[in-house]
Amino acid sequence: MMKLRRMLGLRDFTLFEDLESEEITELESRSQTRIAEKGRLLYLPGDRSEAVYFLASGRIKISRLSDNGKELILEIVEPGSFFGETGVLNEEPHETMAEALEPSTFHVVPEVRFRAMLKRCPELLMKLAQLMGRRQKKLEKRLMDVVYKNAPQRLADLLLELSQNYGVRDSRGILLRIKLSQSALGNLLGVSREIVNHTFSGLRRRGVITVAEGHVIIQDPEALAALAA
Repeated sequence: MMKLRRMLGLRDFTLFEDLESEEITELESRSQTRIAEKGRLLYLPGDRSEAVYFLASGRIKISRLSDNGKELILEIVEPGSFFGETGVLNEEPHETMAEALEPSTFHVVPEVRFRAMLKRCPELLMKLAQLMGRRQKKLEKRLMDVVYKNAPQRLADLLLELSQNYGVRDSRGILLRIKLSQSALGNLLGVSREIVNHTFSGLRRRGVITVAEGHVIIQDPEALAALAA
């Protein structure tokens, strides 16, 4: 049986691990804890950036819409990470939208309180820059993959990445605990659902993956890694 994750408090976030206890206590007193049901939109492009969100449980999708309305998923936020900080730091409206992929709980730190803490704690600003830099590197890698890899290679690479974050081994192979539709996978990769479906069909025929109850199961990780290379 899969163990339930404990809901994280602000003290559990890497960003705040070097703060003194009294500073964390003050931050907790100035923040709110909210719950979002699956499918709820937390903000949209053009909305005022009023807070930074720290995900305690669940998953949040961060995405953008092109001029023709096509969605591109930029990130799936996991517990222990944060989102909404770019607009707060730049004092500009949101350019992305945030949607709960499943029931989610998050701590909301108001923009004024967050900026005040950054001014008081230079080490916090440095830690924030490091974490945002890692996120930027992931986005840059995805952009390079779009340029240099074909769709099957990118899909194989994405499945391997998901297996590291969400994979659990069972008798069938590596089961991905996260459920993503073919449309969502296409939005992550910047390709159509039809291309994802065609690639999936080929991988299933070769015995590399299978799908059970909406979950992808990687049956041959070595073959998938060879395709991604």
